[in-house]
Amino acid sequence: MDSASQDINLNSPNKGVLSDFLTDVPVDPGVAPRTPAVEGLTEVEEEELRAELAKVEEEIVTLRQVLAAKERHCGELKRRLGLSTLGELKQNLSRSWHDVQVSTAYKKTQETLSQAGQKTSAALSTMGSAISRKLGDMRNSATFKSFEDRVGTIKSKVVGSRENGIDNLPSSPGSGEQPLPDHAPF
Repeated sequence: MDSASQDINLNSPNKGVLSDFLTDVPVDPGVAPRTPAVEGLTEVEEEELRAELAKVEEEIVTLRQVLAAKERHCGELKRRLGLSTLGELKQNLSRSWHDVQVSTAYKKTQETLSQAGQKTSAALSTMGSAISRKLGDMRNSATFKSFEDRVGTIKSKVVGSRENGIDNLPSSPGSGEQPLPDHAPF
């Protein structure tokens, strides 16, 4: 009998042991292999234990068959009710999300993040006001006024000379003699 056609006993003490370490012993399906009796057991006790083991293994097989039948019946009922695995998954996720939202940890975290957002917003607002004030102070400084006056003087010279028909700026080829548009002062 080849090893591929033999049933695997999940209750075997050799479960998970590599087959290289096991020796092939011919097994007659009607006769259980004899092992030496464990010390302290009589032959009658050993026979009783073997009978009980066979009974338990048979019950396990029966329970697996019953479970498989129940699972098929459950699947059929769900199909007839229009319940799908995806629908159940959505329902479970929805229920889990609801459970998270009502948890005290979620509420505390939400409250903390809300407070942090308010404090950050206030800090950014204060920083923006400070930057505006500094830019205003800079614009009113003597250095900035001097710079603004120089730019204004240069602009008036360029714009004034163009209005008089004098073009001091080099023109690019193909630009035609179109005047530059007048821009409002800074």
